Amino acid sequence: MLYSTLNNSINILQQYWGHASFRGEQEAIIASVLSKKDTLALLPTGGGKSICFQVPAMQMEGLCLVITPLIALMKDQVEHLQQKNIPAIALHSGLSYVEVKQVLSEAVNGAYKFLYVSPERLESFVFREHLSSLNICLLAVDEAHCISQWGYDFRPSYLKIAQLREELPGIPIIALTASATPFVQADILTQLRFRQYNTFKQSFARPNLSYSVFKEDSKINKLLQILKNVTGCSIVYCKSRKQTQVVSDLLVLQNIKADYYHAGLTQQERNRKQTAWIQNQIRVMVCTNAFGMGIDKPDVRSVIHFDVPDCLENYYQEAGRAGRDGIKSYAVLLYHTEDIDQLKALPNQRFPEIQQIRQVYQHVADYLQIPVGIGEGNYYDFDINDFSNKFSVDTFLATSVLKILEQEGHISFNESVFLPSKVQFTVSKEALESFEQSHLPLEPIITCLLRTYGGIFDISVSIFEKQIAKLLRISVQQIQLQLLQLHSLGIIEYKPQKDTPQIYFRLNRAPALSLHININQYFERKKKFTERVDVMLTYLFNTTQCRSKYIANYFGDDTTNECRICDACIARNKQAGTASELAGICQQVLMMVDNKQIHINDLLQQLSSTNKEKVWEALKWLQAENKIQIHSTHMIEKQ
Repeated sequence: MLYSTLNNSINILQQYWGHASFRGEQEAIIASVLSKKDTLALLPTGGGKSICFQVPAMQMEGLCLVITPLIALMKDQVEHLQQKNIPAIALHSGLSYVEVKQVLSEAVNGAYKFLYVSPERLESFVFREHLSSLNICLLAVDEAHCISQWGYDFRPSYLKIAQLREELPGIPIIALTASATPFVQADILTQLRFRQYNTFKQSFARPNLSYSVFKEDSKINKLLQILKNVTGCSIVYCKSRKQTQVVSDLLVLQNIKADYYHAGLTQQERNRKQTAWIQNQIRVMVCTNAFGMGIDKPDVRSVIHFDVPDCLENYYQEAGRAGRDGIKSYAVLLYHTEDIDQLKALPNQRFPEIQQIRQVYQHVADYLQIPVGIGEGNYYDFDINDFSNKFSVDTFLATSVLKILEQEGHISFNESVFLPSKVQFTVSKEALESFEQSHLPLEPIITCLLRTYGGIFDISVSIFEKQIAKLLRISVQQIQLQLLQLHSLGIIEYKPQKDTPQIYFRLNRAPALSLHININQYFERKKKFTERVDVMLTYLFNTTQCRSKYIANYFGDDTTNECRICDACIARNKQAGTASELAGICQQVLMMVDNKQIHINDLLQQLSSTNKEKVWEALKWLQAENKIQIHSTHMIEKQ
């Protein structure tokens, strides 16, 4: 029976994904899910996590509910499933109440195999209203480390997932993550109330990935040297948006095809740059950590960190985007003394005084003009740079406070909330018919809108220009121009897509002085953050332990052998080789002076094939160890 089920899994893998076999622990994980066991899967970056819930779900009767906090990844996976003719949809923040209700009603009627939702969506009334009617067969929790408040990326909304277990008795759950320490792994099991379960850990070793760290006074010169020596495409990670552009411009001046990428760019700009890099029109993408998630480009030859990440979890995920095709690649981290000081100061900056948190919260409320007792359930556009300038608040402090307010359950802050284009007809059906007769070139797009989007006369609905362009077989640019034309003529109200930072108030705005903060948990999170910074510092200063082994051990993988290709392994092996060579020369010298004296010149002549400096090094060592004596006449004899 089990053989038959797994054979079916391989058939599905071949039919929809075009692969002949599974990788690593995928097959065992899928078998666990199909046997209705709760499953924790720890797979390194690029380990094929989505296959582990998508393939078994295809064999199960009902809907797979996928919970993920990453909107970009959510959209990417839904698009890939749809391209395979697998019905999938995402409930993201850009949908109206009516649209969410429509999607959920369709899901109840079996229209979808996969429903992607953000953890915040689980708490909404409309979702709870439909939950009992959804025929859910599997609950998949991606980025599962977010459920642990002691981890590096805690999301309080993840704690609500456990409540689903009470309403979905008997439904198995698969939790997936690429970066959870043993402590966080145990917390995931507790928070998600795992019962009968299996845990799978794929090796964190990347045999083809060479890790190295360089302390440099001039990072840009070292970066140029690396890019000269390592051919192929590359990612360069920087901490600030401004620095991405500065570094990119410097590379372009050196005739290297480079571009920059960060969350402050428009969605159109980001898509254009990302496509150019994937198609190798751009060799080097200089970016913040907003770049890379969900991008499947296997031939990245180097990932270079121009700045030091604040934790090993982030570094491992970002560095792991190199060499996914199995060919030797490089993960390089650059730093100088100033970086060390900044890293050590991070805990106090990331976790400021409680008084500062309350003060920034007050400024945010004033900036958004939200009175006390108002705001719950609403989204607000939030330009953090404009806010910082108007209230003289350091941008880093503002970002840290927003993160804290999010972890304390007051708000959600996302720098790239996707709000799709919206359209509503603003004329009567009779007037529209008359308009079509006098504007025949616009008749196809009007007909397409009416047939594709129900209720478009009554409410503003989300539309997707790509979908319309595909249906009408014209370019997206033409669709946008026609929609703008209809808008200018007063036929529709067209609000183009936007991708701007948003603050979502989970609770009504509170008086700043009485803002609730769990002090004990706050300082415990600060302690854990400090520990992660210390781990990163140890990684920087390490010169003896294999870097690949150090990373694997941090994530609880004790099976990893030394990689032999990181800078620490190479240095140690070189040192061992030098010691071995020196021992050999010493042995030769002792044999040559056994029971006799020999002149230094004669000895050097007999060892002419050996490096002269190493012979002198051997003589000095033997003399220091009282193995030989060198007379003033340059004669050598054994002691």
